[in-house]
Amino acid sequence: MRKFAIGAVVSGALALSALAVPAASATTPDFTFSKVVVNGGKPIVVGTTNVVNVPVTYTLTRPSDVVLDNKTKAAGIVLYRGSLSRIANELGNDEMPTCTTTATTATTVTESCEETIALDPWASLYEAADATTWHAAGYYGRLDADEDDSDGHVSVNYADDMWGPLASVQIKRAAKLTVNAGPEPVTKGKTLTVTGSLTRANWYSSEYAGYTGQPVALQFKAKGASAYTTVKTVTSGTSGALKTTVKASADGTYRFSFAGTSTTGAKAATGDYVDVK
Repeated sequence: MRKFAIGAVVSGALALSALAVPAASATTPDFTFSKVVVNGGKPIVVGTTNVVNVPVTYTLTRPSDVVLDNKTKAAGIVLYRGSLSRIANELGNDEMPTCTTTATTATTVTESCEETIALDPWASLYEAADATTWHAAGYYGRLDADEDDSDGHVSVNYADDMWGPLASVQIKRAAKLTVNAGPEPVTKGKTLTVTGSLTRANWYSSEYAGYTGQPVALQFKAKGASAYTTVKTVTSGTSGALKTTVKASADGTYRFSFAGTSTTGAKAATGDYVDVK
């Protein structure tokens, strides 16, 4: 039997075959999810291998007679792209959220909740279309199972409800950026050639590929200075290649800096120090 957990249930036929979510029945408990914040309101930047832990906080108000045990009843937040009735991809949490009761009435319990969605790019992100705006939905699932086959019969019944969108968050591809300035050392006033490359995560191949046609700033920080200043802007070429020249004026560090796009995270290269004679 498949594990009864938020991520597991939602990633079944509902999400992968893009079937419509059934409307809440008359017996659906009255759940209210509010104040949902995903990843502190910041974009989620994901590479090709490392799992990214995405924090989620929210307020949940539920009927006081509904006990959430993550075995027969579970509630929490899922992230999805598409619409509730036609989900293109989704992310959920297999662990129970941590909730603290903040208020009660005769019939309801209000809780401040937090959970972490572990985003594994290999398992959960499949194509360039996943680099887009995702939405948060409140989820409630319950399981009624009879797995005793001694009478020649078993049954498993799932019921799922989702409410959304409750918040939005960008999921972006991670970028990599390199830089190399030479020759080193260089005589003051001579030409320095600065090269590098801009690549970004390809979730389909699980590799990084060149990001072409992108503006990248060449920046310089003089020896003893605390901040970089932009010298010029270079456009990435074939396979994300970067190349430009500058006049050597003083000892200091050069780097390329990429501001990011709607689909790709910002990135600054580790600087390359140049000794000017």
